[in-house]
Amino acid sequence: MSRSEGSRSEGSLSDASLFDALGGRLGSGEGPVAFGGSLGPGELLAAYRRGLFPLPAADVYASAYSEALYGDAVETGEVALLPGGTDPYALAWWSPDPRPVIVPDGVRLGRRLERRLRNRSSWWTSADRAFGQVLAACAEGRQPVWLTEELAAALMKLHGLGAAHSGEVWEGEELIGGVFGVVVGPVLSLDSMFHRRPDAARVAVADLGARFGAAGGRLLDAQWDGPHVRSLGAEPMARSRYLAELSGEGEGEDTDRGAGRGMGGVGALDGSPLPAARLGRGPVRPADPSTLTNLG
Repeated sequence: MSRSEGSRSEGSLSDASLFDALGGRLGSGEGPVAFGGSLGPGELLAAYRRGLFPLPAADVYASAYSEALYGDAVETGEVALLPGGTDPYALAWWSPDPRPVIVPDGVRLGRRLERRLRNRSSWWTSADRAFGQVLAACAEGRQPVWLTEELAAALMKLHGLGAAHSGEVWEGEELIGGVFGVVVGPVLSLDSMFHRRPDAARVAVADLGARFGAAGGRLLDAQWDGPHVRSLGAEPMARSRYLAELSGEGEGEDTDRGAGRGMGGVGALDGSPLPAARLGRGPVRPADPSTLTNLG
């Protein structure tokens, strides 16, 4: 199936009609904005463009819990109920306020990790080399399960259109860490990360951030605030300002030609293999050509 056939079969990626019922209502930021809808790639990208991201329920029990917790808010209209889906409470849409964000080249590694990187020649990084593997690793063993098969399929289609990206960390030919997210204008919204070696996920975020910044990106969105993202250098940004950052996206773009390119001045990411040692400050050890060849 071609890109144009795939995108049109799911609806236009610029069509935000699913979220028309929201108007400008995004709630307090402390709970879900809406339930229901669907997880096609067009709907997913439309959500990110409005500052929303999905949180599917892991099973019917989780869905029932959401209904028990937020059913009254849905009845009063405080939380919207979107059309689509047989069980509306199986899919929640969130838009926290404030939003934790990081400047692309401002990911904090820490002196100890920087020192380790300068003296380690076996770690290499890439972008968009193993998007599917990163998705699978991020879903593996996570409880509660939110990265469902349906969501993963939609993300894979966005990746094929250039609107979703992954960063990978390798040791030789083994994938040891990664992160993925969705691009909207000058913002890369990071959904999840994983590691199979200590600090490999942190390196993945720093590397993908550096590549995104070099392509013209302005912000990394960490979505949920907390001690871990603060340790990476995230700072809270008022949702109103975050939404203004999203408006850097060019309107009327032909998404069939690549939904993640040309928006807000952001170009294609350089996905070539690079030594992780470059992320550490100070002198960098020479690259190991054999390892680079293995990953090339």
